Amino acid sequence: MSTSRAERTLNPRRADLLDRLRDLFLAEGFAHFTLDDLAARLRCSKSTLYTLAGSKDQLAVRVVAHYFKNATEDIERRTSVAEDAREKVRAYLDSAAEALRPASREFINDMAANLATRATYEANAHAAGDRLRGFITEGVRQGVFREVHAGFVGEMVGRTIAGIQRGEIGERTGLSDAAAFAALSQFLLGGLAQDEKSEADPFEADPSGVDPSDVDTVEEK
Repeated sequence: MSTSRAERTLNPRRADLLDRLRDLFLAEGFAHFTLDDLAARLRCSKSTLYTLAGSKDQLAVRVVAHYFKNATEDIERRTSVAEDAREKVRAYLDSAAEALRPASREFINDMAANLATRATYEANAHAAGDRLRGFITEGVRQGVFREVHAGFVGEMVGRTIAGIQRGEIGERTGLSDAAAFAALSQFLLGGLAQDEKSEADPFEADPSGVDPSDVDTVEEK
């Protein structure tokens, strides 16, 4: 995951430190670390860490926000090249799954247990729902998707993404986070697909191949 261009341009050393902290947190979580532990693992001084945040909790918030900011930039970049709304939805969810793949269960659990970091990833999930709602509205307008209540679908998707990020979906279904995103993509695109016919032809489903209008009616005696 790339570092924000602005962060790297303004202060390459701090941007690199944020990247290293992000990778460490993703792999091992962060609740069990002290600032001394982090300084030792990163081979830097505590004073260097204090240039990023004033406390360990503030540092956790900073690093989690950094992770989601970079993830969002990558997702938007990949989504921007999609040709229509259907491909945008698929690209968005596939990219979100890829961004979440490096996150260990320890990282997810620590985010959920910390009120400040939980607020960050819940805001991210809501933003994802809003973004997908926009794609759905666009798809309905393009005729790619059937008429649906985009607000409801966006809310449902946002809550599902939050559940995936919290680990609830994986715990209940046994799916990995990436597999859960893939299933969500399949479910969402299948449900939104524009049917060729809005209503089924009642004659088309008749296995006999006989038009009911050609069958003589038997009068009751």
